Amino acid sequence: MNDYIVRASAAHTQIRAFAAVTTDLVEEARRRHGTSPVATAALGRLLTGGVLMGSMMKNETDVLTIQIKCSGPIQGLTVTADSQGNAKGYVFDPGVMLPPKNGKLDVGGALGQGVMTVIKDMGLKEPYSGQTILQTGEIAEDLTYYFATSEQVPSSVGLGVLMEGDNTVRCAGGFIVQVMPFIEDDVLNRLEQNIQNIRSVTSMLDNGHTPEEMLAQVLEGLDLEITDTLPAHFSCNCSKERIEKAIISVGRKEIQSMIDDGKDIEVKCHFCNTAYNYTVDELKALLKRARN
Repeated sequence: MNDYIVRASAAHTQIRAFAAVTTDLVEEARRRHGTSPVATAALGRLLTGGVLMGSMMKNETDVLTIQIKCSGPIQGLTVTADSQGNAKGYVFDPGVMLPPKNGKLDVGGALGQGVMTVIKDMGLKEPYSGQTILQTGEIAEDLTYYFATSEQVPSSVGLGVLMEGDNTVRCAGGFIVQVMPFIEDDVLNRLEQNIQNIRSVTSMLDNGHTPEEMLAQVLEGLDLEITDTLPAHFSCNCSKERIEKAIISVGRKEIQSMIDDGKDIEVKCHFCNTAYNYTVDELKALLKRARN
């Protein structure tokens, strides 16, 4: 199953819903960053949440960033997504190792206490920014809390990453269900009952459930209507030109110091881990373009 996102509504627009399978996206992130199993699970959940939240935005140029800064050994995570199903991200310590907790990867222990910041750049003068304290560090619950407190939208978020024995990604995906202010009590009660009764996201995905089938279970009896679908990808827009601008931004003094070392340098993109190499002669050319 290729990665894709489903957008839907239910109960005659009283509910809006989003679901995705992100197995290839998360595996690509794992491969690029060489993440440990618990780091893969943490990054995979946030990438899935990010790509789902990105699909909620309307304009092609809209960009969403989720940043977590935390006290746990993983130290932090950053994910960026757009409205077209593209996402990228990284963890501060990709090699973090922790023993399992209750037979599962201890994502909450890897994060510990911390703060989640959601930034939405929608082309306005100032980007929207909302911030919440991590509730559990399990990410799905933290996003649920973010929606309730920062956006005042009651939501249910389910995210999951299941690993293979060789530490590759077996399956990944998730859903976000949100209720509108005019939701009827009986509809809300049915939704809450459904959410209590469903199996975990990883169980559904591992049994071959599509995003549509996941939503059919979450929204059973609530007149689910699929609106549209779009593919999901791990995608980074870095380039040698962008990295050059970053090098120039450090200033002439720093660039001159690199030149004085007399060695070629390698610069890696945080988001995709692609390495860009610059010779001393290329650094000299960048020095001429730097202003200070």
